[in-house]
Amino acid sequence: MIVMKFGGTSVESAEAIRRVAGIVAREVNRDPVVVVSAMGKTTNKLLAIASQAVSGEERQARQDLDGLRTFHLTEAKGLGVDEKIESLFQELSALVDGLAILGELTPRATDAISAYGERLSSLIVAAHFAHCGLDAGHLDARDYVITDTRHTQAAPLFPKTNARLQELKTPANNVRVMGGFIGSTEDGVTSTLGRGGSDYTASIVGAGIGAEEIQIWTDVDGMLTADPTIFPDGYRVKVCSFAEAAELAYFGAKVLHPATVLPAIERDIPVRILNSRRPDSPGTLIVSDPIPGPSPVRSIACKRNITLLNIVSTRMLMAHGFLRRIFEVFDRYETPVDMVATSEVSVSLTIDNTRALTAIKAELEAFADVSIEENQAIVCMVGENLRRCNNVSARAFAALDGIRPRMVSQGASQLNLSMVVAAADLRRAVESLHREFFSTPDPASFE
Repeated sequence: MIVMKFGGTSVESAEAIRRVAGIVAREVNRDPVVVVSAMGKTTNKLLAIASQAVSGEERQARQDLDGLRTFHLTEAKGLGVDEKIESLFQELSALVDGLAILGELTPRATDAISAYGERLSSLIVAAHFAHCGLDAGHLDARDYVITDTRHTQAAPLFPKTNARLQELKTPANNVRVMGGFIGSTEDGVTSTLGRGGSDYTASIVGAGIGAEEIQIWTDVDGMLTADPTIFPDGYRVKVCSFAEAAELAYFGAKVLHPATVLPAIERDIPVRILNSRRPDSPGTLIVSDPIPGPSPVRSIACKRNITLLNIVSTRMLMAHGFLRRIFEVFDRYETPVDMVATSEVSVSLTIDNTRALTAIKAELEAFADVSIEENQAIVCMVGENLRRCNNVSARAFAALDGIRPRMVSQGASQLNLSMVVAAADLRRAVESLHREFFSTPDPASFE
Protein backbone atom coordinates (compact mmCIF):
# COMPACT_ATOMS: atom_id res chain seq x y z
CA MET A 1 0.00 0.00 0.00
CA ILE A 2 1.12 3.55 -0.70
CA VAL A 3 -0.16 7.02 0.17
CA MET A 4 -0.32 9.67 -2.56
CA LYS A 5 -0.94 13.24 -1.45
CA PHE A 6 -1.86 15.92 -4.02
CA GLY A 7 -1.71 19.60 -3.11
CA GLY A 8 -4.07 22.39 -4.06
CA THR A 9 -2.35 23.25 -7.34
CA SER A 10 -2.46 19.57 -8.35
CA VAL A 11 -6.26 19.44 -7.99
CA GLU A 12 -7.10 23.05 -8.84
CA SER A 13 -9.34 22.22 -11.79
CA ALA A 14 -11.04 19.38 -13.66
CA GLU A 15 -8.11 19.32 -16.08
CA ALA A 16 -5.61 19.03 -13.23
CA ILE A 17 -7.65 16.26 -11.58
CA ARG A 18 -7.75 14.28 -14.83
CA ARG A 19 -3.96 14.58 -14.93
CA VAL A 20 -3.84 13.27 -11.34
CA ALA A 21 -6.11 10.37 -12.31
CA GLY A 22 -3.55 9.33 -14.90
CA ILE A 23 -0.80 9.40 -12.26
CA VAL A 24 -2.86 7.35 -9.81
CA ALA A 25 -3.78 4.83 -12.52
CA ARG A 26 -0.09 3.94 -12.84
CA GLU A 27 0.01 2.98 -9.14
CA VAL A 28 -3.34 1.24 -8.87
CA ASN A 29 -1.74 -2.16 -8.21
CA ARG A 30 -0.15 -0.74 -5.04
CA ASP A 31 -3.56 -0.06 -3.42
CA PRO A 32 -3.13 3.72 -3.13
CA VAL A 33 -4.78 5.89 -0.53
CA VAL A 34 -5.06 9.35 -2.12
CA VAL A 35 -5.04 12.40 0.14
CA VAL A 36 -6.04 15.72 -1.43
CA SER A 37 -5.91 19.36 -0.43
CA ALA A 38 -8.64 21.87 -1.19
CA MET A 39 -8.89 22.94 -4.82
CA GLY A 40 -6.61 25.90 -5.54
CA LYS A 41 -7.07 28.75 -3.05
CA THR A 42 -10.41 27.51 -1.68
CA THR A 43 -9.32 27.51 1.98
CA ASN A 44 -8.20 31.14 1.77
CA LYS A 45 -11.52 32.07 0.16
CA LEU A 46 -13.52 30.25 2.86
CA LEU A 47 -11.66 32.06 5.63
CA ALA A 48 -12.18 35.39 3.84
CA ILE A 49 -15.92 34.67 3.64
CA ALA A 50 -15.99 33.88 7.36
CA SER A 51 -14.15 37.12 8.12
CA GLN A 52 -16.62 39.09 6.00
CA ALA A 53 -19.57 37.49 7.78
CA VAL A 54 -18.39 38.36 11.29
CA SER A 55 -17.43 41.90 10.30
CA GLY A 56 -20.87 42.76 8.91
CA GLU A 57 -20.09 42.33 5.20
CA GLU A 58 -22.84 39.75 4.73
CA ARG A 59 -23.66 40.72 1.17
CA GLN A 60 -20.05 40.29 0.03
CA ALA A 61 -19.78 37.02 1.97
CA ARG A 62 -22.84 35.61 0.18
CA GLN A 63 -21.60 36.80 -3.19
CA ASP A 64 -18.20 35.15 -2.67
CA LEU A 65 -19.84 31.98 -1.37
CA ASP A 66 -21.99 31.82 -4.53
CA GLY A 67 -18.82 32.21 -6.62
CA LEU A 68 -17.16 29.34 -4.77
CA ARG A 69 -20.24 27.17 -5.26
CA THR A 70 -20.32 27.92 -8.99
CA PHE A 71 -16.63 27.09 -9.30
CA HIS A 72 -16.99 23.67 -7.66
CA LEU A 73 -20.13 22.81 -9.62
CA THR A 74 -18.46 23.80 -12.88
CA GLU A 75 -15.36 21.69 -12.23
CA ALA A 76 -17.56 18.73 -11.19
CA LYS A 77 -19.90 19.02 -14.18
CA GLY A 78 -21.11 15.66 -15.43
CA LEU A 79 -19.77 13.65 -12.50
CA GLY A 80 -23.10 13.10 -10.74
CA VAL A 81 -22.13 14.78 -7.48
CA ASP A 82 -24.09 18.03 -7.90
CA GLU A 83 -26.56 17.07 -5.19
CA LYS A 84 -23.82 16.36 -2.66
CA ILE A 85 -22.07 19.63 -3.50
CA GLU A 86 -25.35 21.53 -3.10
CA SER A 87 -25.87 19.87 0.28
CA LEU A 88 -22.43 20.95 1.50
CA PHE A 89 -23.00 24.52 0.32
CA GLN A 90 -26.34 24.62 2.12
CA GLU A 91 -24.47 23.69 5.29
CA LEU A 92 -21.89 26.36 4.52
CA SER A 93 -24.57 28.97 3.97
CA ALA A 94 -26.17 28.18 7.33
CA LEU A 95 -22.75 28.38 9.00
CA VAL A 96 -22.04 31.78 7.44
CA ASP A 97 -25.47 33.02 8.62
CA GLY A 98 -24.62 31.87 12.13
CA LEU A 99 -21.27 33.67 12.06
CA ALA A 100 -22.97 36.86 10.94
CA ILE A 101 -25.34 36.68 13.91
CA LEU A 102 -22.63 35.87 16.44
CA GLY A 103 -20.13 38.38 15.07
CA GLU A 104 -17.26 36.20 16.27
CA LEU A 105 -15.04 33.64 14.55
CA THR A 106 -13.99 31.13 17.20
CA PRO A 107 -11.27 28.49 16.59
CA ARG A 108 -13.98 25.81 16.48
CA ALA A 109 -15.94 27.77 13.86
CA THR A 110 -12.73 28.40 11.90
CA ASP A 111 -12.18 24.64 11.70
CA ALA A 112 -15.77 24.01 10.69
CA ILE A 113 -15.68 26.44 7.76
CA SER A 114 -12.12 25.79 6.53
CA ALA A 115 -12.73 22.02 6.45
CA TYR A 116 -15.23 22.39 3.60
CA GLY A 117 -12.41 22.86 1.07
CA GLU A 118 -11.10 19.32 1.57
CA ARG A 119 -14.57 17.88 2.02
CA LEU A 120 -15.53 19.23 -1.41
CA SER A 121 -12.29 18.44 -3.21
CA SER A 122 -12.13 14.82 -2.02
CA LEU A 123 -15.71 14.27 -3.15
CA ILE A 124 -15.01 15.72 -6.60
CA VAL A 125 -11.66 13.95 -7.02
CA ALA A 126 -13.17 10.56 -6.15
CA ALA A 127 -15.96 11.15 -8.67
CA HIS A 128 -13.45 12.21 -11.35
CA PHE A 129 -11.40 9.08 -10.73
CA ALA A 130 -14.47 6.87 -11.12
CA HIS A 131 -15.40 8.80 -14.29
CA CYS A 132 -11.91 8.01 -15.66
CA GLY A 133 -12.42 4.29 -15.05
CA LEU A 134 -10.66 3.85 -11.72
CA ASP A 135 -12.25 1.76 -8.98
CA ALA A 136 -12.35 4.72 -6.59
CA GLY A 137 -14.23 5.33 -3.37
CA HIS A 138 -14.61 8.44 -1.21
CA LEU A 139 -13.74 8.45 2.50
CA ASP A 140 -14.48 11.16 5.04
CA ALA A 141 -11.15 11.87 6.74
CA ARG A 142 -13.02 12.86 9.90
CA ASP A 143 -13.91 9.20 10.39
CA TYR A 144 -10.25 8.20 10.47
CA VAL A 145 -8.13 11.04 11.87
CA ILE A 146 -9.13 11.50 15.52
CA THR A 147 -7.64 14.53 17.28
CA ASP A 148 -7.59 16.48 20.49
CA THR A 149 -9.72 19.62 20.90
CA ARG A 150 -7.04 22.21 20.13
CA HIS A 151 -8.94 23.70 17.21
CA THR A 152 -6.98 25.10 14.23
CA GLN A 153 -3.86 23.26 15.46
CA ALA A 154 -5.23 19.87 16.52
CA ALA A 155 -2.91 16.98 17.33
CA PRO A 156 -3.82 13.43 16.31
CA LEU A 157 -4.69 10.92 19.01
CA PHE A 158 -2.55 8.22 17.45
CA PRO A 159 -3.88 5.09 19.21
CA LYS A 160 -7.45 5.90 18.18
CA THR A 161 -6.44 7.15 14.73
CA ASN A 162 -4.30 4.11 13.99
CA ALA A 163 -7.10 1.80 15.08
CA ARG A 164 -9.47 3.49 12.61
CA LEU A 165 -6.86 3.41 9.83
CA GLN A 166 -6.57 -0.37 10.09
CA GLU A 167 -9.90 -0.50 8.26
CA LEU A 168 -8.13 0.74 5.13
CA LYS A 169 -6.12 -2.46 4.94
CA THR A 170 -9.21 -4.29 3.70
CA PRO A 171 -10.26 -1.88 0.96
CA ALA A 172 -13.67 -1.84 -0.67
CA ASN A 173 -12.05 -0.06 -3.64
CA ASN A 174 -8.62 -0.19 -5.27
CA VAL A 175 -8.27 3.58 -4.81
CA ARG A 176 -9.50 5.43 -1.75
CA VAL A 177 -9.72 9.24 -1.71
CA MET A 178 -9.84 11.38 1.42
CA GLY A 179 -9.30 15.02 2.30
CA GLY A 180 -6.15 16.10 4.05
CA PHE A 181 -5.87 18.71 6.81
CA ILE A 182 -9.09 17.70 8.57
CA GLY A 183 -10.11 15.31 11.34
CA SER A 184 -12.55 15.22 14.20
CA THR A 185 -12.44 15.17 17.97
CA GLU A 186 -13.54 12.14 19.98
CA ASP A 187 -16.94 13.85 20.23
CA GLY A 188 -17.21 14.08 16.45
CA VAL A 189 -16.52 17.82 16.16
CA THR A 190 -14.62 18.83 13.01
CA SER A 191 -10.99 19.79 13.66
CA THR A 192 -7.99 20.72 11.52
CA LEU A 193 -4.27 20.00 11.74
CA GLY A 194 -3.18 23.54 10.84
CA ARG A 195 -2.27 25.10 7.51
CA GLY A 196 -0.23 22.71 5.39
CA GLY A 197 -1.73 19.83 7.32
CA SER A 198 -2.57 17.77 4.23
CA ASP A 199 1.07 16.64 4.12
CA TYR A 200 0.75 15.69 7.78
CA THR A 201 -2.43 13.72 7.04
CA ALA A 202 -0.57 11.76 4.36
CA SER A 203 2.17 10.88 6.83
CA ILE A 204 -0.32 9.97 9.57
CA VAL A 205 -2.20 7.68 7.19
CA GLY A 206 1.01 6.20 5.83
CA ALA A 207 2.28 5.39 9.32
CA GLY A 208 -1.10 4.06 10.40
CA ILE A 209 -1.38 1.56 7.55
CA GLY A 210 2.34 0.77 7.37
CA ALA A 211 2.65 2.09 3.81
CA GLU A 212 5.66 1.13 1.74
CA GLU A 213 5.99 4.74 0.55
CA ILE A 214 4.43 8.18 1.04
CA GLN A 215 4.33 10.33 -2.09
CA ILE A 216 3.89 14.11 -1.83
CA TRP A 217 2.81 15.40 -5.25
CA THR A 218 3.23 19.13 -5.73
CA ASP A 219 4.09 21.60 -8.52
CA VAL A 220 7.91 21.39 -8.34
CA ASP A 221 10.31 18.57 -9.21
CA GLY A 222 11.22 17.90 -5.58
CA MET A 223 13.47 19.59 -3.08
CA LEU A 224 15.88 21.99 -4.76
CA THR A 225 19.24 23.33 -3.69
CA ALA A 226 17.67 26.78 -3.27
CA ASP A 227 14.26 28.42 -3.15
CA PRO A 228 13.35 28.84 -6.86
CA THR A 229 11.62 32.16 -6.16
CA ILE A 230 14.95 33.49 -4.87
CA PHE A 231 17.41 31.58 -7.04
CA PRO A 232 15.83 29.86 -10.06
CA ASP A 233 18.98 28.02 -11.18
CA GLY A 234 19.16 25.49 -8.34
CA TYR A 235 19.53 21.73 -8.75
CA ARG A 236 17.14 18.95 -7.83
CA VAL A 237 18.16 17.09 -4.69
CA LYS A 238 17.95 13.39 -5.53
CA VAL A 239 17.94 12.07 -1.96
CA CYS A 240 18.14 13.52 1.54
CA SER A 241 17.66 12.37 5.10
CA PHE A 242 14.59 12.83 7.28
CA ALA A 243 16.61 15.12 9.54
CA GLU A 244 17.69 17.30 6.62
CA ALA A 245 14.13 17.46 5.27
CA ALA A 246 12.79 18.53 8.66
CA GLU A 247 15.37 21.31 8.98
CA LEU A 248 14.73 22.52 5.43
CA ALA A 249 10.97 22.48 5.95
CA TYR A 250 11.23 24.42 9.21
CA PHE A 251 13.44 27.05 7.63
CA GLY A 252 11.22 27.73 4.66
CA ALA A 253 11.29 24.89 2.11
CA LYS A 254 7.60 25.04 1.23
CA VAL A 255 7.34 21.73 -0.63
CA LEU A 256 7.03 19.91 2.69
CA HIS A 257 5.13 20.62 5.90
CA PRO A 258 7.58 20.51 8.86
CA ALA A 259 5.53 17.96 10.80
CA THR A 260 5.13 15.64 7.81
CA VAL A 261 8.23 13.61 8.44
CA LEU A 262 7.53 12.80 12.09
CA PRO A 263 5.16 9.80 11.72
CA ALA A 264 7.24 8.62 8.75
CA ILE A 265 10.43 8.74 10.83
CA GLU A 266 8.87 6.63 13.55
CA ARG A 267 7.88 3.94 11.05
CA ASP A 268 10.91 4.44 8.76
CA ILE A 269 8.67 4.97 5.72
CA PRO A 270 10.33 6.61 2.69
CA VAL A 271 8.80 9.91 1.56
CA ARG A 272 9.07 10.94 -2.08
CA ILE A 273 8.37 14.48 -3.35
CA LEU A 274 7.12 14.54 -6.95
CA ASN A 275 5.76 16.96 -9.55
CA SER A 276 2.20 16.30 -10.75
CA ARG A 277 2.88 18.37 -13.87
CA ARG A 278 6.02 16.36 -14.69
CA PRO A 279 5.14 12.91 -13.37
CA ASP A 280 8.13 11.23 -15.01
CA SER A 281 10.60 13.30 -13.01
CA PRO A 282 12.05 11.07 -10.24
CA GLY A 283 11.65 13.77 -7.59
CA THR A 284 13.38 13.72 -4.20
CA LEU A 285 13.51 10.64 -2.00
CA ILE A 286 13.65 11.18 1.77
CA VAL A 287 15.01 8.26 3.79
CA SER A 288 16.59 7.64 7.19
CA ASP A 289 20.21 7.17 6.12
CA PRO A 290 21.09 8.25 2.58
CA ILE A 291 24.55 7.47 1.25
CA PRO A 292 26.67 10.55 2.05
CA GLY A 293 28.08 12.54 -0.85
CA PRO A 294 31.03 14.94 -1.03
CA SER A 295 29.02 18.17 -0.70
CA PRO A 296 28.80 19.62 2.82
CA VAL A 297 25.48 21.34 2.00
CA ARG A 298 22.33 19.56 0.78
CA SER A 299 20.25 22.69 0.24
CA ILE A 300 19.92 26.36 1.15
CA ALA A 301 16.58 27.33 2.68
CA CYS A 302 15.40 30.81 3.53
CA LYS A 303 12.71 32.32 5.69
CA ARG A 304 11.44 35.81 4.94
CA ASN A 305 9.51 38.35 7.03
CA ILE A 306 11.72 37.81 10.06
CA THR A 307 11.86 40.22 13.01
CA LEU A 308 14.99 40.40 15.18
CA LEU A 309 14.73 41.37 18.86
CA ASN A 310 17.79 42.45 20.85
CA ILE A 311 17.15 42.17 24.60
CA VAL A 312 19.79 43.75 26.87
CA SER A 313 19.89 44.08 30.66
CA THR A 314 23.05 44.92 32.59
CA ARG A 315 20.96 44.42 35.74
CA MET A 316 20.76 40.75 34.86
CA LEU A 317 24.54 40.28 34.66
CA MET A 318 25.20 36.70 35.83
CA ALA A 319 21.63 36.58 37.18
CA HIS A 320 19.92 33.23 37.43
CA GLY A 321 16.66 33.03 35.48
CA PHE A 322 17.27 35.74 32.85
CA LEU A 323 16.60 33.40 29.93
CA ARG A 324 13.65 31.83 31.70
CA ARG A 325 11.99 35.23 32.19
CA ILE A 326 12.47 36.06 28.52
CA PHE A 327 11.06 32.83 27.14
CA GLU A 328 8.15 32.81 29.58
CA VAL A 329 6.97 36.00 27.85
CA PHE A 330 7.07 34.38 24.41
CA ASP A 331 5.36 31.30 25.80
CA ARG A 332 2.49 33.33 27.24
CA TYR A 333 1.85 34.86 23.81
CA GLU A 334 2.32 31.53 21.98
CA THR A 335 5.03 33.03 19.77
CA PRO A 336 7.69 30.58 18.54
CA VAL A 337 11.33 31.65 18.42
CA ASP A 338 13.47 30.54 15.45
CA MET A 339 17.05 31.51 16.32
CA VAL A 340 18.76 32.56 19.56
CA ALA A 341 22.17 34.05 20.37
CA THR A 342 23.20 34.93 23.93
CA SER A 343 25.85 36.71 25.97
CA GLU A 344 26.03 37.44 29.70
CA VAL A 345 23.75 40.48 29.50
CA SER A 346 21.99 40.21 26.15
CA VAL A 347 19.88 37.89 24.08
CA SER A 348 19.13 38.25 20.38
CA LEU A 349 16.34 36.18 18.87
CA THR A 350 14.13 36.02 15.82
CA ILE A 351 10.41 35.51 15.32
CA ASP A 352 8.23 35.31 12.22
CA ASN A 353 4.88 35.89 13.95
CA THR A 354 4.57 39.52 15.06
CA ARG A 355 0.90 39.36 16.06
CA ALA A 356 1.73 39.92 19.75
CA LEU A 357 4.98 41.85 19.26
CA THR A 358 3.77 45.06 20.94
CA ALA A 359 2.62 43.21 24.06
CA ILE A 360 5.78 41.07 24.15
CA LYS A 361 7.99 44.16 23.91
CA ALA A 362 6.08 45.86 26.72
CA GLU A 363 6.56 42.88 29.07
CA LEU A 364 10.25 42.49 28.23
CA GLU A 365 10.86 46.19 28.90
CA ALA A 366 9.91 45.62 32.55
CA PHE A 367 13.39 44.12 33.07
CA ALA A 368 15.42 44.84 29.90
CA ASP A 369 16.04 47.24 27.06
CA VAL A 370 14.54 45.99 23.81
CA SER A 371 15.34 47.02 20.25
CA ILE A 372 13.58 45.62 17.20
CA GLU A 373 14.89 45.17 13.67
CA GLU A 374 12.27 44.37 11.07
CA ASN A 375 12.64 43.33 7.42
CA GLN A 376 15.14 40.58 8.14
CA ALA A 377 15.53 37.09 6.65
CA ILE A 378 17.07 33.79 7.69
CA VAL A 379 19.39 31.96 5.31
CA CYS A 380 19.93 28.37 6.40
CA MET A 381 22.43 25.92 4.90
CA VAL A 382 21.44 22.34 5.70
CA GLY A 383 23.40 19.12 5.29
CA GLU A 384 24.41 15.99 7.18
CA ASN A 385 28.00 16.64 6.09
CA LEU A 386 28.18 19.99 7.91
CA ARG A 387 29.24 18.13 11.04
CA ARG A 388 32.08 16.44 9.17
CA CYS A 389 33.53 19.49 7.36
CA ASN A 390 35.77 21.98 9.16
CA ASN A 391 35.80 24.91 6.76
CA VAL A 392 32.10 25.50 5.99
CA SER A 393 31.79 28.63 8.13
CA ALA A 394 34.93 30.17 6.64
CA ARG A 395 33.72 29.47 3.11
CA ALA A 396 30.26 30.88 3.89
CA PHE A 397 31.58 34.14 5.36
CA ALA A 398 33.99 34.56 2.48
CA ALA A 399 31.13 34.05 0.01
CA LEU A 400 29.07 36.69 1.81
CA ASP A 401 31.70 39.34 1.17
CA GLY A 402 30.00 42.70 1.70
CA ILE A 403 26.89 41.23 3.36
CA ARG A 404 26.80 41.62 7.16
CA PRO A 405 25.00 38.83 9.02
CA ARG A 406 23.09 40.13 12.04
CA MET A 407 23.11 36.72 13.77
CA VAL A 408 24.86 33.41 13.16
CA SER A 409 23.89 30.06 14.66
CA GLN A 410 24.86 26.44 14.13
CA GLY A 411 22.09 24.16 15.36
CA ALA A 412 22.64 21.68 18.16
CA SER A 413 22.03 18.94 15.59
CA GLN A 414 24.99 20.32 13.59
CA LEU A 415 22.86 19.90 10.51
CA ASN A 416 22.43 23.59 9.80
CA LEU A 417 24.34 26.84 9.69
CA SER A 418 21.90 29.76 9.85
CA MET A 419 22.42 33.48 9.38
CA VAL A 420 20.14 36.48 9.71
CA VAL A 421 20.59 39.04 6.95
CA ALA A 422 18.67 42.11 5.89
CA ALA A 423 15.79 41.22 3.59
CA ALA A 424 17.31 43.46 0.93
CA ASP A 425 20.44 41.25 0.94
CA LEU A 426 18.61 37.91 0.82
CA ARG A 427 18.77 37.25 -2.91
CA ARG A 428 22.45 38.17 -3.15
CA ALA A 429 23.26 36.05 -0.09
CA VAL A 430 21.57 32.95 -1.50
CA GLU A 431 23.18 33.43 -4.92
CA SER A 432 26.63 33.85 -3.36
CA LEU A 433 26.32 30.81 -1.10
CA HIS A 434 24.96 28.68 -3.95
CA ARG A 435 27.89 29.59 -6.19
CA GLU A 436 30.28 28.67 -3.38
CA PHE A 437 28.82 25.30 -2.40
CA PHE A 438 27.29 24.06 -5.68
CA SER A 439 29.81 25.16 -8.30
CA THR A 440 30.56 21.49 -9.13
CA PRO A 441 27.50 19.52 -7.98
CA ASP A 442 27.94 15.81 -7.33
CA PRO A 443 25.91 14.00 -10.05
CA ALA A 444 25.01 11.21 -7.63
CA SER A 445 23.34 13.73 -5.31
CA PHE A 446 22.07 16.52 -7.54
CA GLU A 447 20.67 16.99 -11.02
